[in-house]
Amino acid sequence: MTADNLAYLNDTLQVTPLEPTLGAEISGIRLDRPLSPAQRDQVRQLLLKHKVIFFRDQHITSEQQVAFARQFGELYVHPTTEQKDRTRPEAHLIQAEDAKVAYGDARKGRWHTDTSWLLKPTFGAVLRAVDLPPVGGDTVWADSGLVYRGLPQAVRERIDNAFVTHNFKSSLDRVGYDYPILAHPLVRTHPETGENALFINFSMSPQIVGWSLEESRELVALLLKEYNNAEYQIRFKWSEGTVAFWDNRALLHYPVYNYGDFPRVMERVLIADDDIPHRLREG
Repeated sequence: MTADNLAYLNDTLQVTPLEPTLGAEISGIRLDRPLSPAQRDQVRQLLLKHKVIFFRDQHITSEQQVAFARQFGELYVHPTTEQKDRTRPEAHLIQAEDAKVAYGDARKGRWHTDTSWLLKPTFGAVLRAVDLPPVGGDTVWADSGLVYRGLPQAVRERIDNAFVTHNFKSSLDRVGYDYPILAHPLVRTHPETGENALFINFSMSPQIVGWSLEESRELVALLLKEYNNAEYQIRFKWSEGTVAFWDNRALLHYPVYNYGDFPRVMERVLIADDDIPHRLREG
């Protein structure tokens, strides 16, 4: 069965699932103009269903990207990322050079979710391609709910009440932004869908609160191995005019740094949330 066979209409929007479990391309909509209330609600429901959605051939400006994201909630101004235009502080540049600062010359991506270090992490992200390498520079997303459900039952039972640290302090200190190191539940209940999913950030030296360092490292290594399973992932190839919109509460993502010294540039807008990560009991 091909992707074309799986395409369906959501009212006026054409939806083409990209993987059986997550990801879809959406057409029949323009992001350079305000959405109707019905379109906005359709897009949000598709986001909750597919977790990451993509819009091709949307040659929008930074201002239009900000306006699109604002229709889904209050925007969040990130303290450490570069702004192309000071009049639009919500638009954050994501550049290849940032990886050198974070990871050194041997650049490799990290599985992460945006702003997990906040008490109320951002709900979603809208990412627009600005300057792409001729080949490479894909982004991979992994479904945190599927990863959690794929763990052995004994592991799930062991981690259901665990808390994990999200340590972004060194980056915040560099820009003089004072914020404490927080721990969130390792298993988080999605506030809209009710799905239980892992909530961990492998770029922030995660440690399990109350566990020995050895036990914590063993579990983190196990979870990282699970996220690396292709069955839980979608790998997306960018093209000019592409916009991605994903749910930070449901996924981790991984930028692939395989394009050498090309100055790959993306622009990201983050949508704030009122939810403090929590774990609801089942049954």
